Amino acid sequence: MDSYSGNTKLRVKNVTKIFGKNPKQAIKLLNEGESKDEILEKSGLTVGVNNANFEVNQGEIFVIMGLSGSGKSTLVRMLNRLIDPTIGEIYIDGQDITKMNKEDLKNTRRKKISMVFQRFGLFPHRSVLKNIEFGLEVQGLDKKSRKETAIKSLELVGLSGYENSFPHQLSGGMQQRVGLARALANDPDILLMDEAFSALDPLIRKDMQEELLNLQATMNKTIIFITHDLDEALRIGDRIALMKDGSIVQIGEPEDILLNPSNEFVSSFLKDIDLSKVLTASNIMTAPLSMDIRKDIKNAISLMESNELSTIFITNKKKELIGALTLEGAKSALKIGKKLDDAIVRNVESVSEETLIVDLLGKAFYTKIPLAVLDDTRKLKGVILNRSIIGAMSGNKDLINRSSNFNDKNEISSKAEVI
Repeated sequence: MDSYSGNTKLRVKNVTKIFGKNPKQAIKLLNEGESKDEILEKSGLTVGVNNANFEVNQGEIFVIMGLSGSGKSTLVRMLNRLIDPTIGEIYIDGQDITKMNKEDLKNTRRKKISMVFQRFGLFPHRSVLKNIEFGLEVQGLDKKSRKETAIKSLELVGLSGYENSFPHQLSGGMQQRVGLARALANDPDILLMDEAFSALDPLIRKDMQEELLNLQATMNKTIIFITHDLDEALRIGDRIALMKDGSIVQIGEPEDILLNPSNEFVSSFLKDIDLSKVLTASNIMTAPLSMDIRKDIKNAISLMESNELSTIFITNKKKELIGALTLEGAKSALKIGKKLDDAIVRNVESVSEETLIVDLLGKAFYTKIPLAVLDDTRKLKGVILNRSIIGAMSGNKDLINRSSNFNDKNEISSKAEVI
């Protein structure tokens, strides 16, 4: 048993795969710092995966991506030992599967891991229902239980009513749903998906990505998803491991990789990505300056003037947003004897932390008050400035980084920054 945190479902430790005879020669050359191409030239051996190390948490969608030949498919096939690693350890729930005998490995595959391939792999002579039942049949489950389980899996992927259809009668997207239902029927802890949507047309592929995210919200499986498509990785991944020449070059959450690429290769890989369609309000918001509605209007004016602000947000004692107060409005109200409550602008444009930056522009265009970022309970979490949106839309990472990491209240809604 390996020591692991309670939330760690899978751990890959120092895993390397060499294809060819005498793999020890390639291991020695790797340790001496030779590249994949140099090793192939000197020894004729191919480095499939080089010293992979990562952990995947329970309920996480962990995406492994890279170009053709990067080693991603070899790596995922080692996670259930369809391919045996040359060296290294792979732990599932703390048990090293590289040391399992055939019987223990078979039981682990049946009970804990299912795989969905790029090519659907359906049996053409079996109906949809019989295809889904196949794994349960192999396990020896009785006929009635197999059918009940298969029908539930079919409902999960939205194909109720197609039980008696055959694969050739279904579209590519529907066939892939059957493949997914077959994998889910075993109720695995870990779902391995190797380029599962790559053979689909773009629109169907996007629908399947959405379907997977919806299913994951219900299933909470641990998913290892292999893709060469960066947009797909950014859309569905909780974390991404980027591979090149058999090595993992960076692991991180999508926004971390976008904003802080580890090297020149990662930067070039990301160069054509539209940040505004990936990053969200949470990536560019700054800390808000707010004031409790129970305060006096003179306090509000003093606070804005001392911080060189033209606008502050007004909240209740629970920090829930009530509205905004401009310096001009506060001074006008004070002159005619009105209270703070009378001077508040209440129809403030707000967004959630998950709102894509591309969707912020329309809201920002029609307001002179910075956008408020609220959580589900309307608590004020942040504020978004015009320059931050422009930075994201233009791909200026410096502006995004400065904005998202900035906490000095003097810059939050200065007169020059108000949208």
